[in-house]
Amino acid sequence: MAFCLLQPVVVLSSVVPQQNFLGVLVDDSRSMQIADRDETERLRFVEDRLRAGGDLRTALEERFALRFFGFSTETDRLGDVDELTYRGTRTHLGQALERAHEELTGVPLSGLVVVTDGADNADGGLGESLLPIQAAGIPVFTVGLGRETFDRDIQLSRVETPRRVLRGAALVVDAVVTHRGYRGETVTVQVEDEGRIVGSEEVELGRDGEPRTVRLRFTAAEEGPRLFTFRVSPRPGEMVTQNNVRDALMLVENHSEKVLYFEGEPRFEVKFLRRAVADDENLHVSILQRTAENKFMRLDVEDADDLVGGFPTTRADLYRYSGLVLGSIEANYFTPDQLRMIADFVNNRGGGLLMLGSQRSFAEGGYAGTPVADVLPVVLGDAEGEEDFFVEVAVEPTRAGATHAATQIAESEELSVDRWNELPPITIVNPITEVKPGATTLLTSASDDLVVLAFQRYGAGKSLAFPVQDSWMWQMHADIAVEDMTHETFWRRMLRWLVDGVPDQITAELPAERVEPGQAVTILATVGDANFEEINNSAVIASVTHPDGDFTDRRMEWTAEADGEYRATFIPPVEGFYEVRIEAMSGDELIGEDVTWLQVAPSDAEYYDSTMRTALLDRIAEETGGRRYTPDTVASLPDDVQFVGGGVTVVEERDLWDMPVLLLLLGTLVLGEWGYRRFRGLA
Repeated sequence: MAFCLLQPVVVLSSVVPQQNFLGVLVDDSRSMQIADRDETERLRFVEDRLRAGGDLRTALEERFALRFFGFSTETDRLGDVDELTYRGTRTHLGQALERAHEELTGVPLSGLVVVTDGADNADGGLGESLLPIQAAGIPVFTVGLGRETFDRDIQLSRVETPRRVLRGAALVVDAVVTHRGYRGETVTVQVEDEGRIVGSEEVELGRDGEPRTVRLRFTAAEEGPRLFTFRVSPRPGEMVTQNNVRDALMLVENHSEKVLYFEGEPRFEVKFLRRAVADDENLHVSILQRTAENKFMRLDVEDADDLVGGFPTTRADLYRYSGLVLGSIEANYFTPDQLRMIADFVNNRGGGLLMLGSQRSFAEGGYAGTPVADVLPVVLGDAEGEEDFFVEVAVEPTRAGATHAATQIAESEELSVDRWNELPPITIVNPITEVKPGATTLLTSASDDLVVLAFQRYGAGKSLAFPVQDSWMWQMHADIAVEDMTHETFWRRMLRWLVDGVPDQITAELPAERVEPGQAVTILATVGDANFEEINNSAVIASVTHPDGDFTDRRMEWTAEADGEYRATFIPPVEGFYEVRIEAMSGDELIGEDVTWLQVAPSDAEYYDSTMRTALLDRIAEETGGRRYTPDTVASLPDDVQFVGGGVTVVEERDLWDMPVLLLLLGTLVLGEWGYRRFRGLA
């Protein structure tokens, strides 16, 4: 009775029919073609319910003036939903909301309706796009299409490959496979080199959603830009098969990487290392061997003047090489500047350093406390008291070494581990047992805790420690067959890995190896002199060769963000492979050049992780004051927009104090009290 005496009223605000606009944004991307609900494509919802005569469209048109937009990579105004093609290669939700809001600014707008699966794969975030919509008080109503999870699907989620490799390189590539609905089944992951199968590996699938990493081994045999395809064969019942494939563009280079091998005394290691790489056309090992004081023997040098005075005394001379191998040579041989130069060879030039075991290397050679010791991946102890150290060890790979490309000496991981266990023992005179934080041990002794092979990244390059003085025993031991190639395989792969990724004076870089036609591409180049010091005043030209043979030249400008860094952009007009060649000039002198390649093709991102993103659609609706719907609940959308949306509204007051229900409630309370009193005998 007190409530009724206050005479309360409720104030209702609703939009005026036919005097407000409603923006309807429809996903026009490839993922709308996925048939994941009762074998019906997601786009069927649009065709059945948003085309002229559809029940949802009819209900909306009774209340609002509709404006349609189609969005994928770009957002376009539509005359009708019949103009949608569902061929977009990306979904940019933020861009779509911004465009629709901007175009409908100035008209009474009740809200925006977004019909999508929520797979936003744009590069930027969504938060900034929602801010102006929130500020304007415009609610966004999201209609989610598709399943939140697939019943049965296999996806090749990720493939990690290098951008460029030497011809003949033995590659170990990790591919990540996820699935739903195929637990316990075994699938085969294949890698193809432009249609030719070059590697395959089987993997047993685990629990739903559990990623499995597959290591594929293959050889990059053909030079030039090669498109490697990684593929899982479709299984029965898969809802999406387009996500079973990943492409990777790699530039297979056919040039010779230069390695300097410096020995302080004659020993068999020189002979057998030289023999191991003799047939490798992509490795050129120049050998400098000290035969007496200030006297040297030079083998496999490129011209008569190379290394005439012994070990290089200038950075420009040393930096001509990509790799440096130090054998039995004591630290006192080098000047302090040469020791610093060796460290800079790794740190600044980005080269690879390998130190071999002997009585004149590591701590026994006096390297402790030198700049070279800082670069090495192992901890150099006190050499005193270890003069007579000599041990014969059998070698075995660590867990990291069992899968690393440099220590794969057989056709598979299992066979490689077995082969390491079969090799005859070798001798070590450097008692190294500890590696530095961040370093990785690949080979170790089977019985002791001695480090046999370790590496670390240092600055721009890498360093390796191999404290073995007679790896040639893996070739000449009585238990090794004459035709056995284990020793050659090991040295070729280790030296190739030593110089892998070593930069030149000029390096070309593209942020992505694959873009779409019409998408702007940023070309970056780093320019350095013979000492690999950055140059900011060079004339740098990017020459782009199109698939049809046409050329596009771009002058690259110094970015001013980093020394030696230059930038240019171009827009590829058609699909195909584009060669990007960078040339840097200092006056009339050519400093150097580099080449990289770009694939231009439609993106397949829409098919990966293509389930409905409920969390994203909920976020959009909640942050703007709208609501999220499914095809089963979307019938209430027209009424909800009418009472929640903005635009031209009418305010209606309704009395609550004289509603019939209150009279009924009052009578019920009175009768209820009288009945309770009768029950207790109080009336």
